[in-house]
Amino acid sequence: MNFNRKEYTDDELLALYKAILKPRMIEERMLVLLRQGKVSKWFSGIGQEAISVGAAMALESDEYILPLHRNLGVFTSRQVPLDKLFAQFQGKKTGFTKGRDRSFHFGSNEHHIVGMISHLGPQLAVADGIALADLLEQKEKVTLVFSGDGGASEGDFHEALNVAAVWGLPVIFMIENNGYGLSTPNSEQFKFRHFTDKGPAYGIDALQIDGNNVVEVFDTVRQAADSIRKSPRPILIEAVTFRMRGHEEASGTKYVPQELFEKWVKKDPVVTFEKYLLDELVLTQKTLDSIREEIKQEIEQALETAGATPLPEADQQEELADMYKPIEQQVIQPATDARTEKRFVDAISDALRQSMERYPELVLMGQDIAEYGGVFKVTEGFVETFGKERVRNTPLCESAILGIGLGMSVRGKKSMVEMQFADFVSSGFSQIINNLAKSHYRWGQHADVVVRMPTGAGAAAGPFHSQSNEAWFVHTPGLKVVYPSSPYDAKGLLNAALEDPNPVMYFEHKLLYRAVSQEIPDDYYTVEIGKANLVASGDDLSIITYGMGVHWAKQLQQEMTDATFDILDLRSLLPWDKEAVRATVAKTGRVIVLHEDTLTGGIGGEIAAWIAENCFELLDGPVTRVASLDTAVPFSPPLEQEFLPKQRLRQKVEAVLNF
Repeated sequence: MNFNRKEYTDDELLALYKAILKPRMIEERMLVLLRQGKVSKWFSGIGQEAISVGAAMALESDEYILPLHRNLGVFTSRQVPLDKLFAQFQGKKTGFTKGRDRSFHFGSNEHHIVGMISHLGPQLAVADGIALADLLEQKEKVTLVFSGDGGASEGDFHEALNVAAVWGLPVIFMIENNGYGLSTPNSEQFKFRHFTDKGPAYGIDALQIDGNNVVEVFDTVRQAADSIRKSPRPILIEAVTFRMRGHEEASGTKYVPQELFEKWVKKDPVVTFEKYLLDELVLTQKTLDSIREEIKQEIEQALETAGATPLPEADQQEELADMYKPIEQQVIQPATDARTEKRFVDAISDALRQSMERYPELVLMGQDIAEYGGVFKVTEGFVETFGKERVRNTPLCESAILGIGLGMSVRGKKSMVEMQFADFVSSGFSQIINNLAKSHYRWGQHADVVVRMPTGAGAAAGPFHSQSNEAWFVHTPGLKVVYPSSPYDAKGLLNAALEDPNPVMYFEHKLLYRAVSQEIPDDYYTVEIGKANLVASGDDLSIITYGMGVHWAKQLQQEMTDATFDILDLRSLLPWDKEAVRATVAKTGRVIVLHEDTLTGGIGGEIAAWIAENCFELLDGPVTRVASLDTAVPFSPPLEQEFLPKQRLRQKVEAVLNF
């Protein structure tokens, strides 16, 4: 292997050598511990250390790196304490995730590292978000994110590169091409010859380097970083390498031809660099022995410290509390009595505008939300007031934009992401469920992201523009879910959601936009998340509902004069107000849970089960659910009306009253 030291001093080369040797020696020790059962799983980076070390050493210490399975050298080069790192590997509470996640599934803002999730691709967009925050703050910084050749087949790879190119984000996409995605060779992953072919298609620069040459990696990344700090844009670097062990130790290497090992063992990044330094008299055998002994002692001392730490004791309250970044919401009242009649859509726009004024760090992102104002005109005129840096049209890349929201949170920003229709959120499902929702629980990084979800049927828009999909998210700890039914609540809950540092799914029924008006405060105010609202009081029956269901229940109450209802508007679905539910059950003894979502798996089943379990003695009859049919949302108006629960509500109410 040819090493070109260029202008690098002996000390700089020695620093690289120490940095590449340490992860190799740790890995060799980890393989022993794995056989002893002291670590449960190991993804070996032996043979690929030059990429992690060269890249990490080339960047400034406060520039973020987003590594993968085989990037131990990133953590060691960033001087992450080994005792805490080993505690992480062993599932100890003194690790970075308190025993909740494994290996490199964590981040450390102190060390400017954001770790992976098992889905691989989603972290690429998180890097975009960190880079966007730097760009907005006019900081000359670069973010580097790793992808394997296999993970680059995911759609998240395309979305992240596409958005980075369109927005000119200072991101280095480092592709570790080791020839295999687990056991699947590249010939079965893609048809192109090199990842450098990808760059021109996105309009970005692409380079290929020898991933086993630590000097080449270091020099290439250093030069690329210097360039894009001054001229922000993404760069793709393909590092050609090979892993000398299995995808993880249990998978073995039987699927790899032996001749590949024979070829690549001669290119071992540690051995070849060590030989080069000895030949160049930069390193002597005495110095080499001293370095190895120093690293060995550091490893053994850290293992002793981590090993002496007991496994965590489960604490239910702590586990539940850590799903969310703590916030004690103080409800904000309007500063004056000034009020104006506003439609539902205007109330949402009002909240966004006032929150943009309140939080300079808030950025709005969504398809067509800038000059066009969004398909529902919620953000009309915002560009003129706040500028295109904060009101950003996005490509059709839902997953990337949601991941960018998490990356922005890492850098202290707030994000609002508008789904053009709630249905389209399925394209970004993994980011919400696996990244935004779990991040704080895993390593203490909150996701300050609000996802606006124009939802609901009734406009003859068919199966892909009409779904009520709130139950997908109510099932996910770490998220908050709100669903207002009135202009007052729409403004107050959106302001509260944008104030909250946790990820909030904000559902807004499209039919309410211009059909419902109310006199609401002109000033900024908030409504408590998790607090229901009794919108009507009665004696004979409780209808527990939210969103459009509130209006269906109120209309039925006007039509039925022989009975009166409590109509409880939940407003928040996660968390939901159990005490308010208990109070109305105790008052009337008869309960209907109404929602537009389909019956099976809807939140109504959860509420009904909770009432049966906790309020059984208060009931005078069975808890009844009224919901949409268990079908997709049909297009033709007669079919859609049959699908919706509105026309079945009276029948169910009468049945409960006559029980």
